Amino acid sequence: MRIVVAPDKFKDALDARSVGDALADGIRSVEADADISVVPMADGGEGTLDAAIAAGFAVSRVTVTGPLGAPVDAEFAQHATTAVIELARASGLSLVAPGHRDALGASSRGTGELIAAALAHGATSIILAVGGSASSDGGAGMLAALGARLLDAQGEPLPDGGGALRDLERIELDTLDPRLADTRFVLASDVDHVLLGPQGAASVFAPQKGASVAHVAQLELGLTRFARILRAELERRAPRDRVKDFAQHAGAGAAGGVGFAALAVLRALQRPGVDVVCELTRLRAHLAGADLVITGEGSLDAQSLGGKTPVGVLHAAASLGIPTVAVCGQSSLEESEWRAAGFSACYATIDRAPDRATSIRNARVYLTEIGAEIAAAVAARRD
Repeated sequence: MRIVVAPDKFKDALDARSVGDALADGIRSVEADADISVVPMADGGEGTLDAAIAAGFAVSRVTVTGPLGAPVDAEFAQHATTAVIELARASGLSLVAPGHRDALGASSRGTGELIAAALAHGATSIILAVGGSASSDGGAGMLAALGARLLDAQGEPLPDGGGALRDLERIELDTLDPRLADTRFVLASDVDHVLLGPQGAASVFAPQKGASVAHVAQLELGLTRFARILRAELERRAPRDRVKDFAQHAGAGAAGGVGFAALAVLRALQRPGVDVVCELTRLRAHLAGADLVITGEGSLDAQSLGGKTPVGVLHAAASLGIPTVAVCGQSSLEESEWRAAGFSACYATIDRAPDRATSIRNARVYLTEIGAEIAAAVAARRD
């Protein structure tokens, strides 16, 4: 029996590799000779770097500016001239203690510094995996780290953070790192929010980063000003008919607006994150000859069906006629829903635990049990 285990992380419980290893241990307890490939997956957000490293990308470590200005140790991964940068490693909300979140002052500068480090290592193709950001600065900090000059009315550099954008007067892009012109960027994201408005970066995501109602309004004003001035600078540098309104582009609101800066200035190609990770991990090659695929994530819900890791893996497996089982921490889907999506079975650790906290704490044990149960069910059908 050949089985491919290709899960995403179970947030607050286990990373993707640990999820896969626990399921594999359970399978082997029933089928000792099973041929199992564990392929850690992600959807373009947190966990993408780990997936790249598991696929053989080399790790480089660099100290960058954290979301609140203090230095943090971050990593990027590289294979040949392709680098993978996970925004959360440099500018992530997970780097900020809950009591110290600063939606106005948090910056994406560290992400720009990671990009610069990758360029220095010879990268000419960069996958920018966004998600889990602490900032709402529209990617201004990232651009500043790459050489852009964001100036106030006195011609002084603007402080970091989305809150400062209300004082922005001028943006100069002539000073951008010249290596960017010859670098291909891919924006890996499953977020389709625009930059501005009720479905924009400030309104939807800033409250999760510690923003009050007043802060959201201030950030919205700053991002609006940033988008207008940046567009004017782009139009100065290129014919007007070539400049799109990137603020209204789906995905511009990703990672507090880093998606906007990546699309408008870095000319990134936006792609569904799970598709990018499927390619990074060479998932289809792993699937060749498989009898069963197991995938999953911490919470299986309606968003999962919209393009998260489980459905991305499911589609790859279905194209080869391989049945796919979903495993999760908890599911809000009815059986009719996950079956209609194409899963042949669905298992949740919460069904084995007295409460959510226990489900998280004992996730490894429950996943091992589920792996054994899946193997037993396959063996029973085979007999």
